[in-house]
Amino acid sequence: MSKRDYYEILGVNKPSNKEEIKKAYRKLALKFHPDKNKGDKAAEEKFKEASEAYHVLSDDKRKSNYDQFGHAAFQSGGQGGFGNFDFSSSFSDIFEDVFGDFGDFGFGGGGRSRRSRTNNRGSDLRYDVSIELNDAFTGTEKNISYTTYKKCKTCSGSGAKPGSKPTSCSYCNGQGKIRSSQGFFTIQQTCPECSGEGEKISNPCSSCTGAGKTQSNETVAVKIPKGVDDGTRIRLAGKGEAGTKGGSNGDLYLFISVEPHSIFKRSEENLYYELPISIADAALGATVEVPSIDGGRTKIKIPSGTQSGKQLRLKGKGMPILRRNIIGDLYIRIVTEVPTSLTKKQKELLVEFKTLEDTKSNPLIKSFFEKAKKFWRK
Repeated sequence: MSKRDYYEILGVNKPSNKEEIKKAYRKLALKFHPDKNKGDKAAEEKFKEASEAYHVLSDDKRKSNYDQFGHAAFQSGGQGGFGNFDFSSSFSDIFEDVFGDFGDFGFGGGGRSRRSRTNNRGSDLRYDVSIELNDAFTGTEKNISYTTYKKCKTCSGSGAKPGSKPTSCSYCNGQGKIRSSQGFFTIQQTCPECSGEGEKISNPCSSCTGAGKTQSNETVAVKIPKGVDDGTRIRLAGKGEAGTKGGSNGDLYLFISVEPHSIFKRSEENLYYELPISIADAALGATVEVPSIDGGRTKIKIPSGTQSGKQLRLKGKGMPILRRNIIGDLYIRIVTEVPTSLTKKQKELLVEFKTLEDTKSNPLIKSFFEKAKKFWRK
């Protein structure tokens, strides 16, 4: 029986690029993989067929030969084809190219370890730092004390007793991984004896018991820049846990939280607070001193007839923006405080004021009741 066209099998066209071909094969491989279709011979054949097509079309030279000569390019000892293709030794390479980590593939049989002896970077660490709003305004310096793991000084991080060296793992021949055949394809797994390191320590260091690192209490001085806000993250490169087998250190991340202030409320670069004033000051006007986050005082003029809820803006009296030479504004909301305990004299004066009061001086009240009268007539 003649073979199907490789492009037809994968559902792509000749102009398709490598990524399109890989995407098409991945979709078919996921659908017809034998682990997902146990006992289904038809699915197994479709899986083989798709893998054969991908093997050819994913390689520029094989694809060019196939475009010129079709299947004949790989018959009778033709170059690069599937005539001599060994499924058991080459499927793992195909899967690695398309799926990377077999764990991503979603089937049984274990996954190929991404761990590498040249990629033994230490773990990153997190430290939560709480500061006051004033510190966020000016910037500050904190001494951070934390526990981490540093490279063992006795064995210089090798994990082996001084004078000895790690030996190559005999189980995986120093590869850090093993292959096992399942039918026509091969699964690659992390070596269980050396955990993917490719070597074993016969004489472990007495100081670190072979780990290559020891626990250590560290203290670092950290400059917290002005303008930081809740959730700001500061990275201290190389201040995390030590790596192993020559790997680099991890990083230390500081997560900043800013404590609530007794007066100011913050929204990004702007500050807000409510300023209570008396009825007399609201009616007659006044000049008052108000606080600012820099610790100073600013005189503001409250115009006569200021209504409760009116907002005043003080430009440049807010918070600095992180790493920018810009400062936000301060917004002051006026709140008129009504007295709750009046002296006899105060009551007499208010009664007299009410008697003399003209509705023209209360336009909002007059407007409201005029609207209400129209509503009541309905």
